[in-house]
Amino acid sequence: MRFLQNLAKASSSTKIRSQSTTLFSAIISRSFSRPRSSSERPSFGVAFDIDGVILRGNAPIGGSPRALGRLYDDSIGTLKVPYVFLTNGGGVPESKRALELEKQLGVNILSSQVIQGHTPFKQLVKRFEKELIIAVGKGEPAVVMSEYGFKNVLSIDDYASCFDNIDPLWHFKKWTTGNVSDQINTIRSSVCSQRVQAAFVVSDSIDWSRDIQVLCDILRTGGLPGSKIAHQPPLYFASDDLEYQAVFPSERLGMGAFRIALESIFNRIHPSALEYTSFGKPNTSVFRNAETVLRELVHSSSDTIQSANDKIGGNQVFRTLYMVGDNPSVDIKGARQAGHPWFSILTRTGVFKGKENHDEYPADLVVDTVEEAVDYILRKEGI
Repeated sequence: MRFLQNLAKASSSTKIRSQSTTLFSAIISRSFSRPRSSSERPSFGVAFDIDGVILRGNAPIGGSPRALGRLYDDSIGTLKVPYVFLTNGGGVPESKRALELEKQLGVNILSSQVIQGHTPFKQLVKRFEKELIIAVGKGEPAVVMSEYGFKNVLSIDDYASCFDNIDPLWHFKKWTTGNVSDQINTIRSSVCSQRVQAAFVVSDSIDWSRDIQVLCDILRTGGLPGSKIAHQPPLYFASDDLEYQAVFPSERLGMGAFRIALESIFNRIHPSALEYTSFGKPNTSVFRNAETVLRELVHSSSDTIQSANDKIGGNQVFRTLYMVGDNPSVDIKGARQAGHPWFSILTRTGVFKGKENHDEYPADLVVDTVEEAVDYILRKEGI
């Protein structure tokens, strides 16, 4: 198999590290088309980025519904190849995102198959379970954190509403001029006297000016805006993407850009540099967690998935894990850093649009679409 992989890297249509020849292409084609028995077939799994690979905005791209459909048994519609969505996006619970993806892609998706940028925040529940924490971002950041098990969480919208004039520009923002809810009025006094123990940027901020102002107030004062300078509470980011591919033709600024803005301002007004922790790709821990989730997926669906994989025992590892992404500095860099058994596949439907491979973070394979990526994977694995 290693020999075939080396030859595969020589084919120009899908391989990227040397020029192809007709002879090599023919050998590879014959090798992929020859079915292998279950005992010979290597165990493998797939991780897909979403934005720029599977979807652009809410619309499927690159033949993604057809590509994912090939990972299921045609006759009964159950999963035959283990895969997950590994995205730095978020803002809604994994269960809700799974339902959204089902409707968009027309396949059955488990909530356990959705790994979002903020999914690792679950690991911090024991530390902050009953402490006051602030959740920043679009969608339902406080709901996300509550579902993880945090008992005392407020969105930055609700938190800012507890402080008169904390956002000096609020009355110029037509979308924020509604009446404060009765619930906020009820908790206002207790919130204003309680220190925030941690701030979590769960998803992309929708009001940079307010969120940077309020976070600076929290972080400079030990969690109590308006008080004297004190030790900074912990700050966590779900990801650190500088940019990502949305519906607009050129890339949009991501959470990493927001972090840069916050850090630059904070460091100018505070005696100590901003301290923070970023999760999400390209962190190696995210890829290790994805491997664990894929293994658990195999165990929970053993009757179906083992038709395409050897049995994976408790101490056994995947021979190949494919990362299909569009962002070289996030998806490909992360897979390369994670090392064996990760194999990186770069698509041209998102951030990356180059004719050749990426110079700084070259992928193991470059294709046009996710459908081509899945075709390559299934042929390589003899499925």
